[in-house]
Amino acid sequence: MCSCEARINAASGLRLADQNIITIETQKEKLKQQEEPRGFLCKVSNAFRIAARHSSRLLGSAWTFASAVLIIVMWGLTGPIFHYSDTWQLIINTGTTIVTFLMVFLIQNTQNRDAKAAHLKLDELIRALKGARNQLIDLEKLADEDLTNLEKQFELVRKKAERNGNDPRGKSRANRAVHASKGENIFGRATKTLPATRT
Repeated sequence: MCSCEARINAASGLRLADQNIITIETQKEKLKQQEEPRGFLCKVSNAFRIAARHSSRLLGSAWTFASAVLIIVMWGLTGPIFHYSDTWQLIINTGTTIVTFLMVFLIQNTQNRDAKAAHLKLDELIRALKGARNQLIDLEKLADEDLTNLEKQFELVRKKAERNGNDPRGKSRANRAVHASKGENIFGRATKTLPATRT
């Protein structure tokens, strides 16, 4: 009887695995269908995103900074050779202007993506935490007046916490000291007293 049950369980397990594989394959097909109609602008945007991420990683390294310093030093050393001419000065001015112009877009893209990712992570934490106000999700889309009102609310919360000795439960410092002397930690649980060790 046990071998029969084991065979039945194994067969049902195989059917579930087959269903999971079919579901995964179906999801992959749906994703491919969604990707196919992507237009030219979408592909360019995706390529720019990838290039900006790699460029910001590369251009933010110490080696890139050292290379830039080396280029400026070499340019400065060639000054006497070119008699500090207008063309010699124009080379560094044009080069730095072009690099700065392009870097503005790379930096802005990277900061936008980082800010969006941080906001989404915070939104998920707010959504998942019990007791958190879900109205705080997507704050960046609120009007300035609404943000100012929320800022004032949090200022009041901070002042109340300072009056209560920075204890979110409202206990004063003196009250916490009494609990600590009774062997309770800040979470209200009794702490174990460890025996003293002799040296």
